[in-house]
Amino acid sequence: MFSKILIANRGEIALRIIRACHDLGVTAVGIHSVADRGALHVRSADESLELAGASDADGYLDVDQIVALAVRSGAEAVHPGYGFLAENASFAAAVEAAGLAFIGPPSAAIEAMGEKVRAREIAAQAGVPQVPGTSHIAGGDDVVAFGDRVGYPLAIKASYGGGGRGMRKIFAAEEAARAFESARDEARSAFGRDDLYVERYLDSAHHVEVQVFADTFGNAVWLGDRDCSVQRRHQKLIEEAPADVSPAVRRQMGEASVRLVSEVGYVGAGTIEYLVEGEEFYFLEMNTRIQVEHTVTEEVLGIDLVVEQIRVAAGEKLSFAASGPDTRGHAIECRINAEDVKGLAFAPVAGGLQVLAVPPSSGVRFDSGYETGDQVLPYYDSLIGKLVVWGPTREVAIRRTVAALESITVVGVPTTIPALEAIIEHPDFAAGAVTTEWVESNDGLQELVGARMGTAEGRRDVVTVLGRTYVVPSFARDGVTVVNQETLRDAASLAATGSTGRQTGTRDPSSVESPMQGVLVTSHVSDGDEVVAGQVLFVVEAMKMQIPITAGIDGTIESLTVKAGDRVATESTMARIVV
Repeated sequence: MFSKILIANRGEIALRIIRACHDLGVTAVGIHSVADRGALHVRSADESLELAGASDADGYLDVDQIVALAVRSGAEAVHPGYGFLAENASFAAAVEAAGLAFIGPPSAAIEAMGEKVRAREIAAQAGVPQVPGTSHIAGGDDVVAFGDRVGYPLAIKASYGGGGRGMRKIFAAEEAARAFESARDEARSAFGRDDLYVERYLDSAHHVEVQVFADTFGNAVWLGDRDCSVQRRHQKLIEEAPADVSPAVRRQMGEASVRLVSEVGYVGAGTIEYLVEGEEFYFLEMNTRIQVEHTVTEEVLGIDLVVEQIRVAAGEKLSFAASGPDTRGHAIECRINAEDVKGLAFAPVAGGLQVLAVPPSSGVRFDSGYETGDQVLPYYDSLIGKLVVWGPTREVAIRRTVAALESITVVGVPTTIPALEAIIEHPDFAAGAVTTEWVESNDGLQELVGARMGTAEGRRDVVTVLGRTYVVPSFARDGVTVVNQETLRDAASLAATGSTGRQTGTRDPSSVESPMQGVLVTSHVSDGDEVVAGQVLFVVEAMKMQIPITAGIDGTIESLTVKAGDRVATESTMARIVV
């Protein structure tokens, strides 16, 4: 076993790896940006080293610097977590070249499966079924030609990367050119590569993934499956294990997954993602790392997958000998993100966590990178924490999840909790009828979420002021629970009087404003351009998410104040539309 491991990540996953290291008696070395100096993962690591960089995000992507820090620290291994450099073959190769162990697959396997077109070819060699798709495409004309052959809808996808970034759905030929440009811009921004391909899009499928594991002794197994169909903008909100598939489909997917990992000489933890329609399943992609949602598999199997990763990287055999172990009960994970879900916008929001409280309860686990008083920074992912709930049956797990969501207190930033509550309590979720398109196509969900947000007005939140704790009524600003500085200054009197201090406001549709602080990555308009309501004018990126900003009315663009590459503030005016 290693004596010291450097963790090349931050936030929740860094904390998760630190706990696994401590369970094994291994010293955990963290890294951090200047902005992250006071972060929880820094406070929890045995040692922490500071990253240099032109921005607060650059350091976590600096291969040479991180490898040098690992060598300097005396670490024998590097764990990449997920995101950042986790699926970067060059990073894995650099770690290996420095004489350190990479806690993940060999760089050759990352290279093979990280490029989606190549991964499709390998899946075909392994006899894994997949939807029709293309090699790399050069423009919208290639998309149209493919659509003419196989029909619509289609999905344009980034060949490198994942998480739904660089992906655009199109339903007709006239959408192809703009969707290609938008996907290419996002792929270049997110992954540094703008290679794209296109495949047939299944719009009524379940998103199911299979957990695989392999060691250096030639053993490869599949451990179970998860349903990840509850998504917004192709990014997951809720995951559960096991998936609702037949025993035959479960076995066939598992066996196909093992064939695939054996084909590429895989080692460590990995995930094979599929789209499932009835008794048919189709290869989507492989994630050559630990997944965010690995927790639900842990809960139903009683296995610590991160500890297993470390043991395999240290040269040990798998602790489980056979595929398809029996599961115990059901587990659900809800991603608590700092996002404004009004109108199902899911816009990331940065800010201070004045209160973060998750009362302990039976079957409830909360994996987080934050505590009360920490800052959710605008440079990184908006994930606050993962609420993981286990129950002996799916019905019990759902009831426990509802209760746990109602008990969580987050003060300082809006969160995804109202949306999660509306989804978990929806009859379609109870019936297992949620597909990948459900969140964005369910006409009634927006009203349900709005009603959930409206109940925030009557909630009484826990607030700590100068070491004293008060229970105070929250303000409701556009339905979002907040407690502002005035409330904090006068917490005691508000608690005594019960005043709510409700504030409301309306937006001018002629003013085009940024919904969040971030970087303007794309501008589609110039002064004098004619636009129509709903047309995408700008794309702003923050906290690893891109948000399209649309016109509220028909008219002409004037007073354009921004250009691509500019930093924009929340509610800053970017242009005006004159009727």
